[in-house]
Amino acid sequence: MQSIEIKAIEHKDFEVWLPLWKAYQQFYEVEIPETVTLQTWERFLNTGEPMHAALAMLGEQAVGFVHTIFHRSTWTASDDCYLQDLFVAADGRGKGIGRALIEHVYADARSRGVSRVYWLTHETNHNARQLYDRVAERSGFIHYRNVFS
Repeated sequence: MQSIEIKAIEHKDFEVWLPLWKAYQQFYEVEIPETVTLQTWERFLNTGEPMHAALAMLGEQAVGFVHTIFHRSTWTASDDCYLQDLFVAADGRGKGIGRALIEHVYADARSRGVSRVYWLTHETNHNARQLYDRVAERSGFIHYRNVFS
């Protein structure tokens, strides 16, 4: 099997990232407006933004991505890292790609002096949760939200 390379996204990667982003939305049965997608992409590329993205590559093929947001915390002196999105294409699952993406986030967070990485997943995402239970601990917190139009 080819080795997995995790790389920070670049301007030229939009065309390989976009199909994965759309597949991610299909997985969660959501449709993010194109304007938001384009704004998100620009934020990833803006060094002044706290948002970052990386691609998992098998050879020349992008097979997954991870998106992170670094932010202040009232609980620690250092920043926190929110792993907002993690996705591996269906044909890449079970090959260590998700773990490699998470380990990339952990390494990036450590290099920035961040004290913790956290994320959410849907309770029905059983396959991903098997991995998450091996690489992190559940906090016990329940997620609430209110969406404003």
